[in-house]
Amino acid sequence: MDTRTRVAVSAAALTLGLLSGCGDDAAGPAAGPPAPQATGEPWYDETTPASPGGTTGGTGSPCPVPVTFPLADGWTAKAIEPPEGELAELVGEALTKRGGTTVRCEVDGRSAGGGFLRIWAADSPTATPRAALEGFAAGAGETVAGQQFRDLRAGGFDATEMTWLATNPLVEEEEQSRNWALAVQSAGQTLVFAVNEGLITERTDVLPAYRLAVRGLAKGE
Repeated sequence: MDTRTRVAVSAAALTLGLLSGCGDDAAGPAAGPPAPQATGEPWYDETTPASPGGTTGGTGSPCPVPVTFPLADGWTAKAIEPPEGELAELVGEALTKRGGTTVRCEVDGRSAGGGFLRIWAADSPTATPRAALEGFAAGAGETVAGQQFRDLRAGGFDATEMTWLATNPLVEEEEQSRNWALAVQSAGQTLVFAVNEGLITERTDVLPAYRLAVRGLAKGE
């Protein structure tokens, strides 16, 4: 991929939230969070989960995955619609595919002052949570460093969580951004829940909604 195309892909990724469907307003309780395990860098377990404002997931929801999870108040689940027209011809699957996973939905928190929580599904049904996370982290074309993993309980699931630093070669300052992702297996699928700091979002914008979602994971219908 040449530099012009990579810049276009990067710019198009910023519009991902606009290529979405309707939100899910069904309310539901969140599971109680476990005690913090590691305060400060890189996990920030002391971060308080956001207040719940609904649930999503399961058949017929804007997030059609075999789990349900609570939504932070003011955040909205949206189905991801593939780009069309010239944009689709230019970027192909760049907006919906990443490192052996396909995006299923995103939870948009911009109206509440947050960023995005995106849920991806591994393309291979035999992918382990750790393998799915490793492929996902490496699949954005960024320089990845400082990977750390841990196994933990996420709601009703055994899970693997990963954090890493990523450097985007298209950004002149080459600043590192902190990323977090958690993977679980349900109904023959490996799902990845991912958030990251960015140019306009900090960990305090994305981690509360992420913590709420992964700590309240339950089996969907």
